[in-house]
Amino acid sequence: MGQVSGNAIRRDRFPWAAVILGLAGIAVLVGLGTWQVNRLAWKEALLAAIDQRTHTAPRTLAEVELQFTQFGDVDYEPVTVSGAFDHAGERHFLATYDGQSGFYVYTPLTLADGRSIFVNRGFVPYDNVDPATRQAGDIAGIVTVSGLARNPLAEKPSSMLPDNDLAKNIFYWKDLAAMAKSASVDPAKLLPFFVDAGPAKNPGGLPIGDVTIIDLPNSHLQYAVTWYGLAVGLAGVLGVWLWRRRADMRGKGRA
Repeated sequence: MGQVSGNAIRRDRFPWAAVILGLAGIAVLVGLGTWQVNRLAWKEALLAAIDQRTHTAPRTLAEVELQFTQFGDVDYEPVTVSGAFDHAGERHFLATYDGQSGFYVYTPLTLADGRSIFVNRGFVPYDNVDPATRQAGDIAGIVTVSGLARNPLAEKPSSMLPDNDLAKNIFYWKDLAAMAKSASVDPAKLLPFFVDAGPAKNPGGLPIGDVTIIDLPNSHLQYAVTWYGLAVGLAGVLGVWLWRRRADMRGKGRA
């Protein structure tokens, strides 16, 4: 009889392990929801800054360069640059545009002072990556490009991305130093940011300009609501389970 009574007592012990596990799950879900709320605030500030910058008048290259020197950030600043394209040094960044696979064409623009800046001239379909298929778009002589300045990347954005294939001229992330080296551009004369060309059409229609993504996705509120909702749901399940457990224990006590 003593052994049976002991087993019954052990079965009726309060399930601390399950409660702690449930509370830990709730804490994790609340933490994820709070993280998304913080990301929401960051994204809204970023979108506001982009909107403010893209609706200002184009600035001179000297002004944008000074801003980058002072603050290290010129993303989406309207700018106008003039120089001659070195089409032999164009680099190809793997991309999609309007559902098509292809490449963004980054071409060194040689400025009047001998320095260079890489300009994202726009998109070409996969079958037109060879410049021979779009010779009309290889503008010769001095050109003026209006577009948006873009920050360089300090490192590969994700370990999931393949390494850039310099031998095949295929870039999966914008490594400015590697782009310059593979295009034989003197790094000492290279400006430390990019320019995305605006909507002005190129002869022959390629590359297709104005490919800068302005409307960044912002789903952080939905994610936050989802995580908080799961936390509330788990708390409800845990509460109901504990209430039933307590009711069962009371029933056994009366028996």
